[in-house]
Amino acid sequence: MAELTTGSPPTLAPLTALSEEERMFQAAAREFAEKEIRPHVEEMDREGVFNHDLIAKFFEQGFMAIEVAEAYGGSGGTFFMAILAIEEFSRVDASAAVVIDVQNTLVNNALQRWGSEEQKKKFLPRLSRDTVGAYALSEAGSGSDAFALAARAREEGDHFVLNGRKLWITNAKEAGLSIVFANLNPDLGYKGITAFLIERDTPGFTVGRKEDKLGIRASSTCELILEDCRVPKANVLGEVGKGYKVAIETLNEGRIGIGAQMVGVARGALNHAVRYAQERRQFGKPIAEFQAIQFQLARLATEVEAARLMTYNAARLKDARQPFLKEAAMAKYFCSDVAERVASECLEVYGGYGFTKDYPVEKYFRDSKIGKIYEGTSFMQLQTIAKLILGK
Repeated sequence: MAELTTGSPPTLAPLTALSEEERMFQAAAREFAEKEIRPHVEEMDREGVFNHDLIAKFFEQGFMAIEVAEAYGGSGGTFFMAILAIEEFSRVDASAAVVIDVQNTLVNNALQRWGSEEQKKKFLPRLSRDTVGAYALSEAGSGSDAFALAARAREEGDHFVLNGRKLWITNAKEAGLSIVFANLNPDLGYKGITAFLIERDTPGFTVGRKEDKLGIRASSTCELILEDCRVPKANVLGEVGKGYKVAIETLNEGRIGIGAQMVGVARGALNHAVRYAQERRQFGKPIAEFQAIQFQLARLATEVEAARLMTYNAARLKDARQPFLKEAAMAKYFCSDVAERVASECLEVYGGYGFTKDYPVEKYFRDSKIGKIYEGTSFMQLQTIAKLILGK
């Protein structure tokens, strides 16, 4: 046996340890969420409309362009910092988190990775300053089968002409720029798919009705209608026929954002349940003094911490340019499951009160359900994980 050495152990930072810059950013996001977002949560959820003044403040504080380089008007931060902001926003309101999540992990990321220098100079300053972005992949017949696109593009001179409909597009109502996927050559299958940058005022581009949803109600989810929509060839994102790569690689990163959303939802519900358990009295004492409640809260807190660690690990891997596909899929799958279970059980801590809109946990329960559905269902995450561990 090797002889044990003495002396100081190597200094290795815990996974949850944040740099000074990250701690300051996290604190700023938390304070902003509490002071600026929380007062509007109930009204936005009830009306199903996002407060536009809040979006302006998101831009002012740099939350809409966290990773965008300062040269383009962004904050010059990291992907991990975006994940911190999404988590803190979602702890207060998942609808607010969705707005910055799509902007940062999908739209900005796709443009920075696949955009030409001309496209970056044209669009990134706007996405950093005042333009909301949307990511339009889904259609009525292409949900989990993401590349079964009916939207078509045809070449016509120095333009492409697009026709079709996109469904369930987050941020669509507010977006000034959308990344839209259409198939230029259906005979080639997914290899005909191309990504296009389409500005809101482009002729033939229309935002359809807003969906009336169970959860994340304030976040706009709309149909996009393309009717002979003429898009300049200069607005092709990436290469013609490589839209499937743009979609896949962007959504791989987006899964980590959904994980952060669900961690935030679970944290928010648990925080409320812990406070309520310490205040609510039955049989002459707070219900937090009953072992059944203590064990329930302890188990939920453990699951939330596990979900948080998985999300942070995936985000750190992405920033370190290490493989993260499996970890991202695992994080989205696990965090979505945890959020739904934690929100449900926290509602039960409130008893009958939890079933009413007078108390906050029912909203967390409604908001949690979307985590298992969008940006790849939980079944699709399991399929991805299985393929990776089986070496397929």
